[in-house]
Amino acid sequence: MKPLNTISLNYTILLIFCAPNLFCLKAPANGIGEAALAAQSSDRGGTCKSMVESNGYDCEEHWVITKDGYVLNVLRIPLGRFFGCRKARNRPPVLLQHGMLLDARSWMLLPPKRSLPFNLADNGYDVWLVNSRGTEYSEGHTSLNNYDPAYWNWSWDELVAYDLPATFQYVYNQTGQKLHFVGHSQGTLMVMAAMSRDQLLNMLRSAALLCPIAYLRHTTSLISRFITDNFIAEIICRIPSVDCSNLFTPYTGQNCCIRRSKTEIFLDHQPQPTAMKNVIHMCQMVRRGTLTMYDYNDCDENIKHYGQPTPPAYNMTCIPNDLPIFLSYGGADALSDVNDVKLLLDCLKHHDPGKIVVHCIESYAHADYLMAEKAKEDVYDPLIAFLNKLP
Repeated sequence: MKPLNTISLNYTILLIFCAPNLFCLKAPANGIGEAALAAQSSDRGGTCKSMVESNGYDCEEHWVITKDGYVLNVLRIPLGRFFGCRKARNRPPVLLQHGMLLDARSWMLLPPKRSLPFNLADNGYDVWLVNSRGTEYSEGHTSLNNYDPAYWNWSWDELVAYDLPATFQYVYNQTGQKLHFVGHSQGTLMVMAAMSRDQLLNMLRSAALLCPIAYLRHTTSLISRFITDNFIAEIICRIPSVDCSNLFTPYTGQNCCIRRSKTEIFLDHQPQPTAMKNVIHMCQMVRRGTLTMYDYNDCDENIKHYGQPTPPAYNMTCIPNDLPIFLSYGGADALSDVNDVKLLLDCLKHHDPGKIVVHCIESYAHADYLMAEKAKEDVYDPLIAFLNKLP
């Protein structure tokens, strides 16, 4: 078994919640590249077939190789169901980036008429959905297999430095247009960190931040707090106040509007793997209330990686004031806590008021943004209206 500091987090979740399921560990992806992964994805049915084409939409699978060798699976829904012209030319591209422990399927848990990717496609957008490194359909690497400790030696810093630029550049090259970006949870952290460092802006048209994660000091998520405070040293299901039959509430907050059937669909596909280094990085944010690169907790190691004894900060005040931003958060969100969102909004207080829309849904928690019965009316319709008004 892999050492704990390199084991992918879905296996840790299995250890925490249901140890008997440890026999479900996947076979390693042995340094396979684009062609082999495409064949492997086809053998497994793939998200295109199972969740897109089955609903009457065209779908394409693309493969993006990052500078550090990870092979990312990217889905494209080039047009909606009701377009007579079968060309996607000049349709504005929208890139959807999921959060931690999720993959691209998390955007399609609702019926097609109510889910964001299909609504975007039906409204004239060229929709791209990325699967982050280490997830089921993006587990390849040009030289490493996913049982190699080096494969899991990354945090969200690497998602910012490698995955996001590679995906942006690929979509930009394919479409010849700047991108609209929509992120959920960790997906928002990735793009904000990049923007704060003046990255990707030449390819970015707008950013939609759903359940934005920049600061985590005030998170009230029972599971996140427990993992952070105890360094994943205890068994979560032994906590009397945590109902292990319902993973959402202790982790995300009390979601207001999700049917149990949607929870069951979610658990068919999630949680997805992530690196323990990524979890540790998030825990550093919770404990310290800071937004910095990964701290090696060793001056020499930090100097080796950063040229200074402490990790560099991501400064949210450096996000360009004229970039169109749609920011939506939930009043019941235990992960993207209202007080932490207020800290982020304070960093954006000088943003051009004509370029930012701040949208709060008091009853929503973290997963409502993906699975609530009225997410279309509450979130997606206002988001698409925002996009439609942009030049």
